[in-house]
Amino acid sequence: MDRSITLWRRGCAEALAAFALVFAGCGAAVTNARYDGALGAVGISLVFGLIIMAMIYATGHLSGAHINPAVTLAFTVTRHFSPRDAIVYVAAQCAGATAGALTLLAVWTDKPAKLGATVPSVGAGSALVYELVLTAILMFVIMAVATDARAVGAAAAIAIGGTVGLDALFGGAVTGASMNPARSFGPALVSGTWTDFWVYLVGPALGAVLGALAYQFVRTAPPRPVVAGENAPPLVPELQEVVS
Repeated sequence: MDRSITLWRRGCAEALAAFALVFAGCGAAVTNARYDGALGAVGISLVFGLIIMAMIYATGHLSGAHINPAVTLAFTVTRHFSPRDAIVYVAAQCAGATAGALTLLAVWTDKPAKLGATVPSVGAGSALVYELVLTAILMFVIMAVATDARAVGAAAAIAIGGTVGLDALFGGAVTGASMNPARSFGPALVSGTWTDFWVYLVGPALGAVLGALAYQFVRTAPPRPVVAGENAPPLVPELQEVVS
């Protein structure tokens, strides 16, 4: 992410990415419903994974490509992101997702598949568990490739997009595999579908925070104390310059 870019421009990048996510991903659900299962569950999952991968490559260097209020929340809780910026990002993500759903409505006025709105096929409690775990897995991967220099940075978009597609494959039939409050908010608002909507706020929010904290817990061991007389590790160049 380029912090020299003004916050409102980074917010615009987030909005555009969220728009693309809803228009492509939810649009795939609409197409599948209108054309007698032309894409199927695998096809819809693939579209969601590919659009996330594409938007990370397109906007990751601009805004960090959160594209998801739950991801923004988790980065904020783990002190990788500022609360002020988080407010702008979440607003932009929800606005972009709503614009994506409105564009779908302009084409599909009869609202097939409820414009891709997420509605659980199980009880709300079970759906909450699914959304929490799906998002925790996703956030664990995001933390690995976005905050740990040991991970292969060039493959970040592939890893995250692949995780979204994977989660959608095994969780899509259960909850719609939202993992993203903005992705659920846009179609819900435009189609008027609010069935158990709270699940898509609470589940991803809790799951993302838990996934982020889990990665922080396993990524580093406590520092090993230096024993007297033992060779200490060399200073990094910056510190070496200060003390010499």
